Amino acid sequence: MKYRELAVPGAFEITPQQFGDPRGLFFEAFKAGPFADAVGHSFDLQQANCSVSAAGVLRGIHFADVPPSQAKYVMCAKGAVLDVVVDIRVGSPTFGSWDAVLLDDVDRRAIYLSEGLGHAFMSLEDGSTVMYLCSSGYAPGREHGIHPLDPELGIEWPTTARDGSPLAPLLSEKDETAPTLTEAREQGLLPTQDEVDAYLATRR
Repeated sequence: MKYRELAVPGAFEITPQQFGDPRGLFFEAFKAGPFADAVGHSFDLQQANCSVSAAGVLRGIHFADVPPSQAKYVMCAKGAVLDVVVDIRVGSPTFGSWDAVLLDDVDRRAIYLSEGLGHAFMSLEDGSTVMYLCSSGYAPGREHGIHPLDPELGIEWPTTARDGSPLAPLLSEKDETAPTLTEAREQGLLPTQDEVDAYLATRR
C-alpha cells in the first residue's frame, strides 16, 4: 500500500497493490501495521457502513462532535465517487480548505479522514457502493453537517458522470438545509484544532 497525505492534514489517500490473474484479482484493503506507521496511531474499528448511490447523489458534508468524533476509512467497492475531505477545525492553519480523491473500482484507492474533519462524496455512476470503516458508532445527537454547495468552501463538484452524461447534485433534505461553514462556526458546532489535538494525543 502507498500512503499520501492530502492537502488537509490528517487525511490520507491509500493506494493498494492489486494482484490479478485470469480468475480476477486480489488486494489488501486495510492493514493495521502500515496504517499506524503512516498515520501515527492505530485505527479502532467500531462500525462498518455501506451506502449505495445513484449518479449525482451528494452526501455530506458530515462530521461528529469531538471527542470522540468519527474517523473514517472509506472505499468504493463498485462504481465511482469523488470523495472530499474538508478542514473544519477552528484554529487550523488550513481551516476551510478541502481536498479530493477519486475512489472507484479500477484503482481501488481508499481515503482516511482523521477525527475532526468533514467528509462528503458525490456518486459518478448509478449503484456506486461505498464502504466506510468508522472509529466510533453512529450517535445522532452528536452528528452535524455543512452544506456541500457552500460558496465559501467552493468545492469543485463534478458536472459529468462516469459515462459522460450531465451530472446534477442530488441532496437529502437534511443536507439541503445544513448550515454554511460560517453559520456552523457561529453556532459553535465546529471542533477546534486544540480539541482534536488533545483527543488524538490520547490515541498515541
